[in-house]
Amino acid sequence: MSRVAADRLRVAFLAVTTLHLLAHATDVELAQQLTKPLLMPALAAWVWARGGPRVLVAALFFGWGGDLALQSGSDSFFLAGMASFAIGHICYLALIRRAGSFTLRRSLPAAVGYAAVCAVMVTLLWPGLDPAMRVPVAGYSVLLTAMAWAALAGVGGRVAAGGALFLLSDALIATRLAEWQQLPAAGLWVMLTYTAAQYLLASGLLRAYARRVSEGPESPAAASSSATSRRGATTR
Repeated sequence: MSRVAADRLRVAFLAVTTLHLLAHATDVELAQQLTKPLLMPALAAWVWARGGPRVLVAALFFGWGGDLALQSGSDSFFLAGMASFAIGHICYLALIRRAGSFTLRRSLPAAVGYAAVCAVMVTLLWPGLDPAMRVPVAGYSVLLTAMAWAALAGVGGRVAAGGALFLLSDALIATRLAEWQQLPAAGLWVMLTYTAAQYLLASGLLRAYARRVSEGPESPAAASSSATSRRGATTR
């Protein structure tokens, strides 16, 4: 697909996102329900048109599944939605591992910081959560935090921002589960941070993979030949 056609799909995603956020800002529930299922398919279509990896499309597909499940409002569907998002985070972790470059200097401080955020968040939310939701929410929080840490430590830039915003968006949802007092227009803030997170993760990983392709990964045969040459050089 041409770059122009792909850009039109990105405009379509941004247009649907704008309509959805306006529906939250004006409290038009029907418009919220109609536009939410279109968000991730529009973003996934843009990623596909740009030649993005299938795992990235899958991550957005599972995000779409989570969106649909959370619309029902029941606990069982909420757990199903959380499981769908969790699979999406695993997809993101796999993508970041392949596209990223981890260094101890960047990984360790990020790990300490995100681990502290996760521990504080779960500790504060725990008493207010329904007992049946505590372990699933805690487990999901660990996985989401791992993804956000990997995004920062492995890639950085907009991918790191996307991971952080995803964590913030889901933390806002968790405060509702724990029956904390909500911000005015809480749904707007949840969806604003969520859509921004998914877009930043998708676009950032597209860039990371484009850089990887342009650098031209070494073929296995060439790598073997290079390794043999190096071994020979050390024995002479």
